[in-house]
Amino acid sequence: MAEPPPPVELQPQAKTVQELAATNRNEVPERYICKGDNGGVLDDSFPVLDVPTIDFGLLASSTAGGEELEKLRSALSSCGCIQAINNGITSAFLDELREVARQFFALPMEEKKKYSREIGSTEGYGNDMILSEHQTLDWTDRLYLILSPEDKRTLKFWPENPEAFRGILHEYSMKLQVVAEVLLKAMARSLNLEENCFLHQYGDQATLQARFNLYPICPRPDLVLGVKPHADGSAITMLLQDKEVEGLQILKDDQWVSVPIIPQALLINVGDQVEIMSNGIFKSPLHRVVTNSERERITLAVFCIPHPDQEIEPVDELITEARPRSYKKVKDYVSIYFQYYQKGRRPIEAALL
Repeated sequence: MAEPPPPVELQPQAKTVQELAATNRNEVPERYICKGDNGGVLDDSFPVLDVPTIDFGLLASSTAGGEELEKLRSALSSCGCIQAINNGITSAFLDELREVARQFFALPMEEKKKYSREIGSTEGYGNDMILSEHQTLDWTDRLYLILSPEDKRTLKFWPENPEAFRGILHEYSMKLQVVAEVLLKAMARSLNLEENCFLHQYGDQATLQARFNLYPICPRPDLVLGVKPHADGSAITMLLQDKEVEGLQILKDDQWVSVPIIPQALLINVGDQVEIMSNGIFKSPLHRVVTNSERERITLAVFCIPHPDQEIEPVDELITEARPRSYKKVKDYVSIYFQYYQKGRRPIEAALL
């Protein structure tokens, strides 16, 4: 996989989307309006996707859960995502996490800007990295933090206000590492593979990256997306949805469908790197976020990403005459991700044989 040159960010946006939304309630700047394949005019009614609900209590047992494993395999090879319930994280804890996220985004702008990201970097508070004059911008502000390994955390970007923020996020990162291990083992077992084969490629130096997302009220949800269509460059992604406001959509059978909210569940989707490991059996779904003219929406996505030096390739046992090898061996996959994303292309194209 040829490595592209590192991205060069142009002048960053002068205002956050939250500031734009507060100062102009009737229109949006031209740079946020979707064009062509990024969306065009957006309808306001979409069918709802019946995302399979998977009981992690059953998956965690290496002897039980045959029916649950079959549900998992079927879900990840069709829509590429699941609602993970009984995941070892209480509803009360998830609500605490939602609350500190809400409190952070409600802080005065000068307080939030203490954590602003640096030009050319994603970590910290801000919005889209601008790589081209023609780039369509997302209607969202973000706080992007590396959770693990712990020695990779940049604490100057970790809010000290609200006071509980750091402790809760640290605890959440510990819990998610357990969820990721249970899932990667169950994925392998669902394909009748040795249970550590995906986990071995994922590696013991994997990175967890958190992205808190604020989608402010948008006056033109018919023209503007919260996030452009993309698939994730991770191995897996775990999303804590807003408890009340929907917005996530997945492309299934060439149609955009809405993902419903289950407040106590984590919505987990396959990323490109697991699609590669599974030789295309598990699907990394194309998804986007629509905007809302009445209510803001706050979510927390955590991306589980193999170490850049970790080599990722299809598991040998999944390469057969009937299903020949589809992908090259890749590493540092995420390095090309943002450039492809801002051009509206899928980085997995670069990994195809």
